Amino acid sequence: MRNDAIGVFDSGMGGLTAVKELNAILPQENIIYFGDTARIPYGSRSPETIMRYAREDVAFLRQHAVKMIIAACGTVSSVVGDRPFVTDLPFTGVVLPAAETACRITKNGRIGIIGTPATVRSGSYEKAIHKLRPEVAVISQACPLFVHLVENGYTDFRNPVTRLVAEEYLEPVRKEGVDTLILGCTHYPVIREVIADLMGPEVQLISSGAEAAKYARRCLEARDLLSDRKGPGENTYYVSDSTEMFIENAGHFLHQDVVGKVFRCSL
Repeated sequence: MRNDAIGVFDSGMGGLTAVKELNAILPQENIIYFGDTARIPYGSRSPETIMRYAREDVAFLRQHAVKMIIAACGTVSSVVGDRPFVTDLPFTGVVLPAAETACRITKNGRIGIIGTPATVRSGSYEKAIHKLRPEVAVISQACPLFVHLVENGYTDFRNPVTRLVAEEYLEPVRKEGVDTLILGCTHYPVIREVIADLMGPEVQLISSGAEAAKYARRCLEARDLLSDRKGPGENTYYVSDSTEMFIENAGHFLHQDVVGKVFRCSL
């Protein structure tokens, strides 16, 4: 089982930020990624619909030999909360790993959260943070247009549309004096430079996808499930919509061209 793949799913391509980190810290592992690109975004759906989509995504990954599943989607992770629906395999979302890191590094006890409307409505990050550090102040802000901007390639640091939207979303959080900001959607690290520029150098940014990947490594180590493969692992990608569009845009998340096979599938 230790040479089975790590399964990763997301509503679209944002989960590739977790894949990028997994490739960096666990280069010997095979990764199977499913992006539900035909039904993005999840963040504007009802909790019932999000859970149905998530169960279907997990069922697809289970058709392959996987030893762990990562819900690399802030919306799914927030709706699932601390009641994971995968119990027979190691499983993580992105909320708890990011919350743990934020609680560890904040100096002034003021943590900002930006995410999809569903993530913010759920209050999942606040619950996770306050379970660890009840005294911390949490300031949340929904950023519904960020996913659309990223998925459509509006990612350049100088793009006036992206900067205008980001300024409106981030100003209330910045005014609250946070020193730590959780990027609570795995799409957001793609426009990290814009966010960092507007928040200022004194604010530390936390990528929820990257923190989930680090948590996965610790989890597999603890269970003696790290691959003993001698050579590098492989990435295999499945999407529910156009493979061409996926390949074209995935480079923004991976910071390189897609290396691996890409297939279209239906759930």
